[in-house]
Amino acid sequence: MGQIKFITDFDDQFYLSKRIFVRVDFNVKVKDNAVSEDYRIRSAIPTIEYLVKRGAKVILASHLDRPSGKDLRYSLRPVSKKLGEMLSSFNAGVTFSDDCIGKDTIDLINGLKNGDVLLLENLRFYSEEEKNDPVFSEKLANYADIYVNDAFSTSHRKHSSTYGTAKYFDTRIAGFNLTQELQYLSVLRENPSIPFTLVIGGVKIKDKIGALNHLLPKANKVLIGGAASYTFLKAKGYSVGDSLIEENYLPWATKALGDHSDKIILPIDHKVATSDNSSQYHIVEADIPKNMKGFDIGDKTIQKFSFEIHNNGLGTIFWNGPMGYFEKEIFSNGTKSVAVSMALAYWRGVKTLIGGGDTLEAMKISGVSEKEVTHVSTGGGATLRFLAGDEMPGIDILRN
Repeated sequence: MGQIKFITDFDDQFYLSKRIFVRVDFNVKVKDNAVSEDYRIRSAIPTIEYLVKRGAKVILASHLDRPSGKDLRYSLRPVSKKLGEMLSSFNAGVTFSDDCIGKDTIDLINGLKNGDVLLLENLRFYSEEEKNDPVFSEKLANYADIYVNDAFSTSHRKHSSTYGTAKYFDTRIAGFNLTQELQYLSVLRENPSIPFTLVIGGVKIKDKIGALNHLLPKANKVLIGGAASYTFLKAKGYSVGDSLIEENYLPWATKALGDHSDKIILPIDHKVATSDNSSQYHIVEADIPKNMKGFDIGDKTIQKFSFEIHNNGLGTIFWNGPMGYFEKEIFSNGTKSVAVSMALAYWRGVKTLIGGGDTLEAMKISGVSEKEVTHVSTGGGATLRFLAGDEMPGIDILRN
């Protein structure tokens, strides 16, 4: 395995007049034909700007959601409009291609001038993208001279644009966003500053097991909230009512509690209701009654978790997953409190890292800016896979 080449490893003239295929992740929220959350777009701007200013012809490729065929509800056209607004400050025009392959797309690419930017339509309008189809991969590769991966959040997938296409290029480079993700997450995975605290929430334990197996031995404290906590609480012998649990992972949770009982901290009270449509809730301690579900951590747990985050010392905190059903106001207090505590820890000098799309959304509704944490990872599953030490095809292909 060779070393990854980074975008700054080449002199400015290297990029002049070159056609550069940049895999970005513009899988953002689009509502009423407009982008409603643009963090992933902003994360790609440094790479795009760098190439534009060096006279490259920039071809951007991304997916959006999981369309079934060419469903225009998932078109990247609104993203193109938003990107154009962002790039207007340095006079870079953005052209949008109504397709990602075909004669019209090739004509647009052939017409690019130095410093131009072209955004291709949703790659997943073609099933060949997710199948890593070699013919589709080669068609994409024929567009350009150089391949740049700036989409860490899709690099755990062996798809055409992240893997198959890259194989056809002699020059394969990591963009600024991918580089930053590798720098921060490598330190977190291998040698986090201590004391090291994990804050784990969200729904699915199965998605987090690999990362937790790797990080639990390194952590000094592990705070577990959200739906993930109910599986742990049931494994510990508590009644969790009708709360979401993952029966298949009870043995794993039992073993984790046995191996790390001194560091795992679980909720001591809960906001419960009969359903997520309830307009009222009850606070219960210890056991959750039958016919009731937990939807947020309670006030005592909030105080406990906030205290542990505030008293972390100048180490590292990694937060993945909300503390409850934060999309509904009455169940959002636990998540908001953790977000604010993370911001306060950052301002005290703690290295604070956030991972996962839901966690970024939770920060936003809490009024916490991404500038109030050390690093916000654009990856959800990719972040957890990387922290677990799993294969990352989109990164490994850059080394080969």
